[in-house]
Amino acid sequence: MANAYTHEWSRGGDAWSRRASLERLDRLSRLLDIAFLVPGTSIRFGVEAILRLVPGIGDAAASALSCWVIYEAHCLGVPPLLLGRMIGNVVVEGMAGVVPIAGDLFDIRWRANRRNVGLLRKYFEREGLL
Repeated sequence: MANAYTHEWSRGGDAWSRRASLERLDRLSRLLDIAFLVPGTSIRFGVEAILRLVPGIGDAAASALSCWVIYEAHCLGVPPLLLGRMIGNVVVEGMAGVVPIAGDLFDIRWRANRRNVGLLRKYFEREGLL
């Protein structure tokens, strides 16, 4: 039997819990996509770009981490069309990532997690849910 907190979470919760979830996802996306700076440049990359350097398993692990953002968006009750766009961002990044070096460079510029959190933020602001 679910408690009140679990029930509230599964429906997307109130504005406070949505805001807290969005902030948590924003921190995660920063870690995954832009946590580090190449010295002497404005090029930022994250843990995901480092993982993708490991052939095969690194791409799968990085994509799995990106799926967490999508899972949380689903738990927050976003519409299927928005989930589809978010999944598309991760798929584009994952498919490009299979190409050695060029895929890694693409990942640094594409930043699927940052895009997805941006989509979530716009949706909640537009709907007046924050």
